[in-house]
Amino acid sequence: MSAAEVPEPASFEAACAVRSLGDGTLTADLRHEWSIGTHPHGGFLIALMARAALAVLSERGEPSTDPLAVSAEFLRPPAIGPALLRTDIRKVGRRATVVAVRLEQRGRSCVEATVTTGRLPVRRADWADLPQMPVEPPPRAIHLAGETSEGVFNLAKGCDVRIDPATAGYLAGRNGDPRLRLWVKPRYSVPDTYFALLAGDINPPVVFNLGRMGWAPTAQLTALVRARPAPGWLRVQVDCRTVQEAWFDSDATVIDSAGRLVCQARQLALAPAP
Repeated sequence: MSAAEVPEPASFEAACAVRSLGDGTLTADLRHEWSIGTHPHGGFLIALMARAALAVLSERGEPSTDPLAVSAEFLRPPAIGPALLRTDIRKVGRRATVVAVRLEQRGRSCVEATVTTGRLPVRRADWADLPQMPVEPPPRAIHLAGETSEGVFNLAKGCDVRIDPATAGYLAGRNGDPRLRLWVKPRYSVPDTYFALLAGDINPPVVFNLGRMGWAPTAQLTALVRARPAPGWLRVQVDCRTVQEAWFDSDATVIDSAGRLVCQARQLALAPAP
């Protein structure tokens, strides 16, 4: 196949497309471009499940809303390829609506999530305590692409990710604090609320800085969308409170180009052995 015939990687919006079967179930394709190694990316999966929840509400005739929160349990890693999304509308409210979403492959549940939807704030925050980061990645920031300890970072085909080398000692063979700073934006569109969910899980595992390299599967992830992102780079700071035996936590704060908090994501994951 010549270079001219190679298909362009799917945009984030196209990759998140869901197709309704008319009975509260939907289908989707988990694409290679939004995976790490052979595993579909966790942040992409929760964005896809949020989109499925909103699609079912729209099909039912409910007013247009936004994802406010996604709480997901990762039961087993899905494979790249077709997936079924089963939904159950648990509550329809004036301020918040709740939809349960289950992602299945071959009759087995892989990820189960509760998606809360509603209207995002539009005014400036009354108070905020956010990390200070440059609006755009500095020239020394490192492109995140290619082979990683978890597998090939295929997401680089669909989004531009830069990492602050001052916080990523593992890239130079050094240990350091489990804290990272990154910048991310989609390659073929502007960031939206679903991409903000992905950005909350875009970072390599913070335990890499402790010399614990390898696949670090997420057990549980809860993400809160706080505002609709402005065009431009999303800034991500990721912190850890404790690494204890096999488990570690990871807290991501995502800030848009206008300086607003757009997503918070906390997860519990298994750390690779030292």
